[in-house]
Amino acid sequence: MNTPSFVPDETWLRSRFAGLRSVQPVTAGDGHLWRSDREIRPAAVLVPVVRRERELTVLFTRRTAHLHDHAGQISFPGGRTEPGDAGASETAMRETLEEIGLAAERVELLGELPQYVTVTGYRVTPVVGLVTPPLELRPDEFEVAEVFEAPLAFLLDPANHQRNQVLFEGRERYYYAIPWQTHYIWGATAGMLMNLHAYLRG
Repeated sequence: MNTPSFVPDETWLRSRFAGLRSVQPVTAGDGHLWRSDREIRPAAVLVPVVRRERELTVLFTRRTAHLHDHAGQISFPGGRTEPGDAGASETAMRETLEEIGLAAERVELLGELPQYVTVTGYRVTPVVGLVTPPLELRPDEFEVAEVFEAPLAFLLDPANHQRNQVLFEGRERYYYAIPWQTHYIWGATAGMLMNLHAYLRG
């Protein structure tokens, strides 16, 4: 594993979200593959950037194998919007508390990334939050098989970004991926990380 030439810190991260900036997203998702007769549902995820002593990390979950959508995949904590949610941030924090037990008082919300439409029919708003340890997580065993962290510097390093292709229902589909140790971060989560990279480094 190469040592990244740039190691982001908390001050830099805050500065990137301090002002209103318009950055073209790398990808808007796979919504074009969703059936046109089905409604696309709103959702939100938290992109939890953890303030570890040595460096910033990003927290991920690995979904359990029996779930209907994205079973076994690496994801951010989050889920679909409920009628009473005031906005994407409330959805992301409510779902994060339910999934992994991360309390809202441990999270400082920094801003939102461009929406990403998944092949399973969700219009997802990623909400970036700065998380202060200790986390004292309580993962939901039904939804979450594992919680882990990867260095933000590694995730932002273009040397670790992959753009792959696969044949899907008779046509080529392209997707992003970032392998980290034994984990293969790909699909919607990797796409959102590409947009995070564009926002922070653009």
